[in-house]
Amino acid sequence: MITATLDKIATEIRHLQRTEVREAEEYFSEKQKGSSAMPHKRNPVTCEQISGLARVVRGNAQAALENVALWHERDISHSSVERVILPDSTILTDYLLQKTANLIDTLVVYPQRMLKNLESTGGLVFSGQLLLDLAEHGMSREDAYRLVQGHAMDAWKNDLNFRELVMSDTTIAARVPRQQLTEAFNLQRQLRNVDKIFARVFSKTSRSGGMTT
Repeated sequence: MITATLDKIATEIRHLQRTEVREAEEYFSEKQKGSSAMPHKRNPVTCEQISGLARVVRGNAQAALENVALWHERDISHSSVERVILPDSTILTDYLLQKTANLIDTLVVYPQRMLKNLESTGGLVFSGQLLLDLAEHGMSREDAYRLVQGHAMDAWKNDLNFRELVMSDTTIAARVPRQQLTEAFNLQRQLRNVDKIFARVFSKTSRSGGMTT
């Protein structure tokens, strides 16, 4: 489970490093080489190593399960297996924990690219907030969902601006005040509790099992 979680982290970073996403990437030194055929590439070698070795540990879990059914409840066939998988698994897990910790410590993040990717949707990322605002002003959730989804699908299919479609909808305008409608597309409003969330999750009190105030 530990190495599977590390694999999940590494896989996410590999995705974020893709050319068309480019929101974050593992550290790449000036002297480091990427693809042998494409000099511009910066391959996520650490992430790939973490993902690959995590598979070895998961494979060892299968061998451990095979050790459950033993003759007469306790023959000796499990011993030879455990002599391999126990040291291999613990050593690999320790190694991957260190690799992942260093990966996160040296991670390169591109906030402006994140913002650009968010803005490229034409406001689609705010559909959830619009749904809540419509429900707050008396529209059933089912009707609100269909209304918002209709504009979202129109924006996807015809490469239109979701925010503009919503702002010109008289049904929505009749329900939600203009100021609140504008605020539904305010990124800072959506992120207003991020600092509080981080403080709660990563505070010393939280790590010790207590609650923060």
